[in-house]
Amino acid sequence: MIATLKMKNVRLVLGSGGARGMAHIGVIEELEKSGFIIKEVVGCSMGAVVGGIYCANYLQEYKHWLIKLSRLDVFRLLDFTISAQGFVKGERIFKAIEEFIGEHQIENFNTPFAAVATDLVEQKEVVYRTGSLFKALRASIAIPTVFTPVREGKHKLVDGGVLNPLPLNLIKRQPNEWVVAVNLNANIPSTPEQLEGAELERKEQTAYLKMIDAIRSSLPSFEKSTDAADKLSLFDLLNKSYDMTQDRLTAVMIDIHKPDLVVNISRDACGVYEFYRANEIIEMGRKAFHHAYKP
Repeated sequence: MIATLKMKNVRLVLGSGGARGMAHIGVIEELEKSGFIIKEVVGCSMGAVVGGIYCANYLQEYKHWLIKLSRLDVFRLLDFTISAQGFVKGERIFKAIEEFIGEHQIENFNTPFAAVATDLVEQKEVVYRTGSLFKALRASIAIPTVFTPVREGKHKLVDGGVLNPLPLNLIKRQPNEWVVAVNLNANIPSTPEQLEGAELERKEQTAYLKMIDAIRSSLPSFEKSTDAADKLSLFDLLNKSYDMTQDRLTAVMIDIHKPDLVVNISRDACGVYEFYRANEIIEMGRKAFHHAYKP
């Protein structure tokens, strides 16, 4: 969607998509450079992380932290656990972020913020508009089978993207304001630069990639076949199925709620865990914004 925005106040919706969520940073920076005032942020999963940290006024600190991450740094942040419900606890990641951001209560933000998670017990979305920022973010990013769920009493919370990867329904739309949505699950081709970068990543077999491959190879695979589709591991099958579901749910949300501007990031832009490509992905967000926005 290519649009011309004349109104300066925007309501921002940031979608889920793993490491592709770093593109949200580039979009936010370009919105502000273009003179827009962000009046509200609603996010899901990585969109909740970037949006929440932005509303806490620590986006630049978070950006610089991401840019410094190497593949090995990312791997070290993954606190693996032996659990039938997920193999990463996620505590180490948020402890590292909390060290330079500190704890925050959502209701104290100058810019209203909401994060969405999914309650597996009640089978409904859970929206955080108050309370601990990190508690909300940890629940919102709990990708099923990857991160262990968050327990709140009898409730078991997982990634908001299970039900609502682009939570346009939660925005408090106002007259004379625009709704801007950042879709990280767009079924569009990657650019030649992205494809080149992906090819380079495949060739550079570092300790990080080897360890991830080892985890994948330890999971059950389907019986041998010459058909590539039949060679998917359980890990790959779950990832692809989850991505397809998010893609369809996102398309439905856009069709129903019709945001004024949609910034699309290809779902093939990078891998879910490639947080060591921050500079590249943030720049991708900047370019995608200017492709969608024509002043």
